[in-house]
Amino acid sequence: MSPTHADEDAMPTSPITRRELFKIGASATAAVSLFHIVPAHVLGGPGRIAPSDTITHGIIGCGGISRSGAHIRPNLEGKTATTLALCDVDAHRLADGMKHAGGNCSGYSDWRQMLDRTDIDVMHICTPPHWHALMSVAAARAGFDVWCEKPMSRTIDEGIRVVQEIERTEAVFRLNTWFRFEGGLYGLGSPASRIKKLVRSGRLGGPLRVRVSPDTGFAWKMYWTGKPQLAPQSVPDHFNYDAWLGPAPYKPYTAHRTHGSFRGYWDYDGGGLADMGQHYLDPVQWILDKDHTSPSEISAIAPWPQHPDSCGPWGKVMLKYQDGTELILESREWGPKDPAGLPYIEGPNGKVFRGMRTEPADLLDGIDEMPEPPQVGPTNFDESVRTRQRFALNESNGHRSCSLVNLANIAIRTGRKLKYDPVGQTFPGDEEANRLIRQPLRAPWRI
Repeated sequence: MSPTHADEDAMPTSPITRRELFKIGASATAAVSLFHIVPAHVLGGPGRIAPSDTITHGIIGCGGISRSGAHIRPNLEGKTATTLALCDVDAHRLADGMKHAGGNCSGYSDWRQMLDRTDIDVMHICTPPHWHALMSVAAARAGFDVWCEKPMSRTIDEGIRVVQEIERTEAVFRLNTWFRFEGGLYGLGSPASRIKKLVRSGRLGGPLRVRVSPDTGFAWKMYWTGKPQLAPQSVPDHFNYDAWLGPAPYKPYTAHRTHGSFRGYWDYDGGGLADMGQHYLDPVQWILDKDHTSPSEISAIAPWPQHPDSCGPWGKVMLKYQDGTELILESREWGPKDPAGLPYIEGPNGKVFRGMRTEPADLLDGIDEMPEPPQVGPTNFDESVRTRQRFALNESNGHRSCSLVNLANIAIRTGRKLKYDPVGQTFPGDEEANRLIRQPLRAPWRI
């Protein structure tokens, strides 16, 4: 992956932007001279400058998620433009996105051209997951901060590469889910911080078990399955299918493989489990203080063999950490089902059910008066970009919660119990499972 860049040695004659200064910072002499003329209050981390009051955005992918409110910031008349560039390989989607963005926004069909922009602070990755890691790495290398859709990466190895590159470049990275720090946690109807305070109080005892199931308020969107039996179709003139595939293996085009229904194919995503997994499981990692690690045993109850191309049904996934903490995912769509009414989280001394009903009934007494659990950084991404502080849900903890999704799908696909090394992030001595950790990219793409 080697996108072209504009001349990085030429000194700008117009006011210096943060992106321009980041590029110039590669020259030690230039960096020293610029340090003396830049006001101290705009200096960020080493080699980086906080942007002005207006943070500017570029967005790769103009599907529905790009308009969720988190991404495209419409450029309204009389207001400073914030969304300066959009890209999509579907000309129709790009045109619709441009209408939504408003004036002063440029459109691109090749995302690599956007990496030469020096007036954009944050690059948003709103593509299918098979592009997430590759684009995140490229954007960080080009000097952008990154706002990436979930799941963070399609494979564990791709996630590791994102962590390494974000740390190397000191980019600010955000994963687009938020339930660890704001909002009601689905069927619980309560912020995740309330459960975390309960866990920290020690009232539940240990080891703990967490159950993420439609019965506890978490539906898995089991309808995301592929249709590999469909006959090949002609690619529409307005759609660059080869560019959409990018690093994914070539498969004959059918409309169902692309756009929203791509989630049903292993090459691009991981079914409903990958679609919703980080929304559901990232708060669990935080609640359990597991942001630094992963489960060491994973098993699944699912039909086997799974189709090699199409994501299929599953019934239950069991993930166990080295300290005995258990995480159970249940679809309630296939195979034997656990009894209804089981708790969301339980320990030897107490249980919390859907809607925050507890046993014993006084389990939560005084919890709301406890101090709020700390986050690792700001929960406002604009603040992180300006101050150069790591965002609350960043490349590191985001990678660990995404690994839960990927570990679960690897267990479903292999059809057997797996032993995982959470430090080395491999399956020791298990070549078949390790092939699903590190999957090759289609040439010429690479990370």
